[in-house]
Amino acid sequence: MSEALAKPVKPDPETAPLAELDLFLPDLFHDDYHVKVFERLRAEDPVFHQEVEEIGSTWNVTRYEDIMAVDTDHDTYSSDGSIVATDQDEDFALPMFIAMDPPRHDQQRREVNGVVAPRNLAVMEETIRRRVQTILEGLPVGETFNWVDEVSIELTTQMLATLFDFPFEDRRKLTRWSDVATADEQSGIIESEEQRREELTECLMYFTELWNQRVNQPPAMDLVSMLAHGESTKNMDPMEYLGNLVLLIVGGNDTTRNSITGGVRFLNQFPDEYRKLTANPGLIPNMVPEIIRFQTPLAYMRRTTTKDVVLGGKHIPKGGRVLMWYVSGNRDSQMIEQADRFWIDRPKARQQLSFGFGIHRCMGNRLAEMQLRVLWEEILAKFERVEVVGEPSYVNSNFVKGYSHLPVRLHAK
Repeated sequence: MSEALAKPVKPDPETAPLAELDLFLPDLFHDDYHVKVFERLRAEDPVFHQEVEEIGSTWNVTRYEDIMAVDTDHDTYSSDGSIVATDQDEDFALPMFIAMDPPRHDQQRREVNGVVAPRNLAVMEETIRRRVQTILEGLPVGETFNWVDEVSIELTTQMLATLFDFPFEDRRKLTRWSDVATADEQSGIIESEEQRREELTECLMYFTELWNQRVNQPPAMDLVSMLAHGESTKNMDPMEYLGNLVLLIVGGNDTTRNSITGGVRFLNQFPDEYRKLTANPGLIPNMVPEIIRFQTPLAYMRRTTTKDVVLGGKHIPKGGRVLMWYVSGNRDSQMIEQADRFWIDRPKARQQLSFGFGIHRCMGNRLAEMQLRVLWEEILAKFERVEVVGEPSYVNSNFVKGYSHLPVRLHAK
């Protein structure tokens, strides 16, 4: 039997009993299957309770206002624990500041926040622009190639290498470690948890060498130096160091990388918007948050209740596992006008959930937006069109909403 024939048929999101809808499918986002699933849940069961094998109960929050209520109340909804719903390997726990509560969260976040301070972003913009220009100049015009690998991964990996002051020739290791960090056996990226542990241990060993170099040098504006010299991070144990590295690598890689690909895909899906953009490149700054909303590159974040609570009419006990599905809230038509439309001059384009809210709002949001803005400024200056010439291939994950392949062809001006 072929792989295509052997693949299980997913429940029809519009007609299947709600209990059959599974939010932990590795192909949840393939072909936008999730859109109808979450549309139905928002209408019929906005705090959807699901029993997940090996995890237990989860309460899945799907409406914009309920997500905001959870995200902005860190006293009731604790971040202590994993950012993803699956505790992949309890013997290989990776503490990280996004999965901490105050005051520890605030102290560790403060140590690295300077890397994306406005003054540093202004310095980085020219670096990003030069790299974008070099990448675009090296692309084949009129030939089909994979946009994900040649542009999305290459640009974000170069930026990550800069933020860590990581050896440039080894920068693709960062991409691999990012993929491995969020993978499970169903992803096609790793075959076992043992392999995941081995590869992340390699990441730790590599970055430990960098730590040992930086700790004996004056403080500098790179993330390793900031962690090595920071008052609240300089005495971290190795697993906490690895946890924060994973957080910073994934946060700087998966989010921007998949929004870069998503933007090309959406403009091809909505050709009127592409024509609007080429006629008025001044729309780029407003388009950028709209790309990030429509893509929502990290689909959810997890919280744990610190007490019994009622949310959306559901009683959630103390210790309940709550998932804020940003990917659903970003399509909530009760809060976002024409939410299923990609609309580059959308009013209130920043009214989106992808970066989170409250104390855990993504610290790199301005850097991500700057990379997308500069990229599209340079694309419009150089090319008439980036044409999608085939269907995308997706990563297997219900957490990372991303792409492994997008065939495109460039049309020169």
